[in-house]
Amino acid sequence: MAVPLMDFGTEVASTKSQVLMDAVTKTSVLVLGPWVIGAFADVLLQGILLAQFASYFRWYRDDAVGLKAVVIGLVILTCLKTLQSCAIVWIQNVIFFGDQQGAILLSYTTWWQSGNPLMVAFIGLYVQLYFLHRLRIISKSWLVTIPIGIIQIFAFVSIVIGTIFIAKAENTKIANWFAAHLSSVFAGDMLMTIAMIYFLLKTKKTVLPQTVGMITALIRLTLSSAAPAAICAMINLVLSQVYVGTDNLMSTAFNQALPKLYAVSMMYVLNSRRDLRMSNGRSGGITSSTSNHQMANRRTGAPDPERGLTGITVHTETQNHIDFRNAFDPSVSKSPEEGKESFFKS
Repeated sequence: MAVPLMDFGTEVASTKSQVLMDAVTKTSVLVLGPWVIGAFADVLLQGILLAQFASYFRWYRDDAVGLKAVVIGLVILTCLKTLQSCAIVWIQNVIFFGDQQGAILLSYTTWWQSGNPLMVAFIGLYVQLYFLHRLRIISKSWLVTIPIGIIQIFAFVSIVIGTIFIAKAENTKIANWFAAHLSSVFAGDMLMTIAMIYFLLKTKKTVLPQTVGMITALIRLTLSSAAPAAICAMINLVLSQVYVGTDNLMSTAFNQALPKLYAVSMMYVLNSRRDLRMSNGRSGGITSSTSNHQMANRRTGAPDPERGLTGITVHTETQNHIDFRNAFDPSVSKSPEEGKESFFKS
């Protein structure tokens, strides 16, 4: 039986329309979808950060002014990043509704979207500088921190160059510099974590038995705080190299979450000081009743959850107190009277 020519033509047109619709849907899912997922992750993690910020300013009112300023800077940066993520999704899906190609080209034609990787990297570098400071205190050596710092700076410079090529839409060079950036970030994270654990384990062999539990807790804290951001950076690196080009941007979802994971990691470390004290039977310091323990604390240096392993002030009265306050500020050297007042404030 012959098929009518009109029906055949309608069937062909319908097939072409379906193929075109499938292509449009696939592009929306793989190119625009990751921005939406990333924005959801950004907002979720920002909610966690707001709770962490509130806890910090409630529990650590006596922290050094410099440390408070660093936290305030992180508050501003993360809030601005959340606004930027929401703005991207709004512009793509509301203002450019029905104009898929125009929404895709925003990644190359607008500063707030083409500059997104640079914003992500800046927050990451901001947090990494804090952890570098912490590593220097634990290791007591610039020779350990400087090489890792160079890697982190190289990572930031790489993303600056990559962002320049985004504006020029040179995809091959973008992929190369993004690979350099993400691999450097991942390498820097791993080296920093390994170095911290190494020096904590090294110190664990020289401290008094009653302080071993504190160092063990610091090692667990280092691993648990570094793991989420390191895993996200690794997935981001893999996806960015597996899907090179403009037809699949799944790595964008992880890239949007990465700076907030770094910020959560930093605030988790800062806010864990209170729990470390409580779990090790300290309300604000370590107490010992013999002069032998006083001399031993001076020689070995009990671990400090606020800044690492230094910044301990020993007070000789009827008992010996090791003060934990203002421990992130290496310039602070309290007198016994000041330390005593700070101890009772905690």
